[in-house]
Amino acid sequence: MAVGATLRRVTAQPASSHGPSGLFLTPGAGSDRGHPGLVALQDRLAPLPVDRMDFPYRKAGKPFPDRAPVLVAAVRDGVAAMAAGHDLDPDRLVLGGRSMGGRICSIAVAEGLGAAGLVLVCYPLHPPKKPQNLRVEHFGSIQVPCLFVSGDRDEFGSPEEFDAHLPAIAGPVTVVRLPGKRHDLKGCDELVCDAVEAWMADTFST
Repeated sequence: MAVGATLRRVTAQPASSHGPSGLFLTPGAGSDRGHPGLVALQDRLAPLPVDRMDFPYRKAGKPFPDRAPVLVAAVRDGVAAMAAGHDLDPDRLVLGGRSMGGRICSIAVAEGLGAAGLVLVCYPLHPPKKPQNLRVEHFGSIQVPCLFVSGDRDEFGSPEEFDAHLPAIAGPVTVVRLPGKRHDLKGCDELVCDAVEAWMADTFST
């Protein structure tokens, strides 16, 4: 676990007898597949296959994301391409990413996309200063193990707000909170890698 971080188990975490086949990562709305945090995860988890995807609007040079159904379709296509390209079982991939990217992966899984688990770094529970606009309506349909890594000063969701809504998730949930950090988790790439590496070892240990 990340040094100095706060670990909280929302629900019990049963160990899986089958390790993940790989990790599929997506960036936040204003970033791309080259985000240093995503690259750091790929480097840390080697030799586990890791793919980092750009959403279509980034490839097209557009400044703003497409609507959620378009982004979810892109995740489905990206997961299928990763599984085919590496000859992997798609249902054993862990999916996730940073902010919007992780949220879109969680929606895809809630809508039936197979996955071994979700890694959700700085999940955007709501837009800044708009706590009424929650992005949690799909939580009850998520049945896979989930890791949430957030700063305890994240303007997209406070610890209290996460504590109120994460129990709606049907699957086992682990939360790692990084003290004093905001939504960008600046300077925390290695701490995030520590959290993800420890969670994967714990969740998928035999």
